[in-house]
Amino acid sequence: MEQDISFAATPVAFVIFGITIIVTLIAFYNEDFYTKLILQPYNVSRGKCIYTLITSGFIHADWMHLVFNMMTYYFFAFNLEKQLGHWQFALLYMLSLILSDLPSVVKHKNDFWYRSLGASGAISAVVFSAILFNPLGKMGLIFLPIQIPAVLFGVLYLIYCSYASKQDQGRINHDAHLFGALSGIMITVLLVPQVVPWFFHTVTGGIQSLLH
Repeated sequence: MEQDISFAATPVAFVIFGITIIVTLIAFYNEDFYTKLILQPYNVSRGKCIYTLITSGFIHADWMHLVFNMMTYYFFAFNLEKQLGHWQFALLYMLSLILSDLPSVVKHKNDFWYRSLGASGAISAVVFSAILFNPLGKMGLIFLPIQIPAVLFGVLYLIYCSYASKQDQGRINHDAHLFGALSGIMITVLLVPQVVPWFFHTVTGGIQSLLH
């Protein structure tokens, strides 16, 4: 499908893209604004600053974090909105922001100093929704020249996120990546049930073509 990022064709993806960049840039230079939007599980688990389940997805830690997320968003979100529909894409993105953060809230509810931010959970949902529609499309990492079928990339991604989440090391919120991806699959199936037989038909067809 031809990439089209015009407002008329993909208004929701276009608005989220723009808002995320603008809000992140403001947060870079306004510490009070940054602090109000970031997710702190200690507070959320106690009924405070619930809105940060959403707002934390519109700010990023640094330029590299922002650029990497927005590049991934660019490659998948605009085409996905055409496939899902406008309100459906909005629902998937916003709901995934919340669902991807809830495990972190539970896991770190007694850690006063833990913070989380970034759109990675929702973007993982976008990527895995796109995989359901095109499981044999080629995917890979930006810094590696190797590309593999999207369905295989997805399986490896889930295995890695699950492992990394259990290690609980570094600054990356692997729980958000994992549960964002799972949320993307679940919401897409609920919105477009026919994607399930399409997915399995495409994958089995691909396997058969390899065997013959």
